[in-house]
Amino acid sequence: MTSTLALSAPHPRAAFEKITIERRVLRADDVLIDVKYAGICHSDIHQVNEDWGPGNFPMVPGHEIAGIVAAVGPDVTKFRVGDRVGVGCYVDSCGHCESCLRGDEQLCLNTPVATYNGREYDGTLTYGGYSRSIVVKDHFVVSIPDTMDLAATAPLLCAGITVYAPLVRFGAAGKNIAIIGMGGLGHVAVKIAHAMGAIVTVLSQSLSKKDDGLAFGADHYYATSDPETFTALAGSFDFILNTVSADIPLNDYLSMIKTNGSFVNIGFPSEPYSLHASAFVLQQRAIVGSNVGGLAETQRMLDFCAEHGIVAEIELIGIDQIEDAYQRVATSRVRYRSVIDIAGTLVA
Repeated sequence: MTSTLALSAPHPRAAFEKITIERRVLRADDVLIDVKYAGICHSDIHQVNEDWGPGNFPMVPGHEIAGIVAAVGPDVTKFRVGDRVGVGCYVDSCGHCESCLRGDEQLCLNTPVATYNGREYDGTLTYGGYSRSIVVKDHFVVSIPDTMDLAATAPLLCAGITVYAPLVRFGAAGKNIAIIGMGGLGHVAVKIAHAMGAIVTVLSQSLSKKDDGLAFGADHYYATSDPETFTALAGSFDFILNTVSADIPLNDYLSMIKTNGSFVNIGFPSEPYSLHASAFVLQQRAIVGSNVGGLAETQRMLDFCAEHGIVAEIELIGIDQIEDAYQRVATSRVRYRSVIDIAGTLVA
């Protein structure tokens, strides 16, 4: 085992504190990564607060990890010391179920191993990227192209693949689509959908971020606080991508979708939606979910973003600013992702 510094929540809703954790000795197919940056995902907050059920404490969050390879196991051929790499939401899967064989490790039928607040198949707790180093099986490590800023790329390891996967799955290119929300997920979705050649409309509560949205590539921007928006856009979209984790009037949003169109949900609200069957049955609209993406698709996402100059808009913070950042993320006051400078501020 190898000791490394980390930031831990000792119990639910607690302030973070420095601790020392143990990382396993490299196995033959392992990669040791010096963590440079770790993005703050809204799911970090939910898990530290136990909003989604009991957590494993002390908890070291972080699944938007960007860093540099420090060592590799003897069987690793894909990576070398000094390579720029990333780690996302999962660090292992069974490798032999239908989903894994298809390249959808995130949908592993035997339960994928979460980067943090999870357990390895041997029962060992997983600790995430709010730490100086992490050891990950090589299959679950992706390459970050040299042209991409490491800090601004970190959020793409979750937010980027979360929006990229459904945009590919539903064929955004050339289609008239809407994106609900202009936050950490939404702003990346706008950039990627625009680069894919979609006609992009942002649906946000207000027009406060309209200038940003248009600069990121949106063609249109509407405030959903105005009831006329739903009337004006009725039956307009091939599909809607919902990036917000909040209760929304789903029936109203479904009315904006064309016949045979889809409502694609990547938001994770804590309360159930209220829904009338007529909103989707009468015009044969589909309601579907999307859960990040597999490793090969994550690499394709990074390569696509590198080709089109896409990274997240970030606020770089030190470890002493995490508590404030959590509050700002929870109240939608971050433009647009907070990223922790791990290497620069997590010191003994």
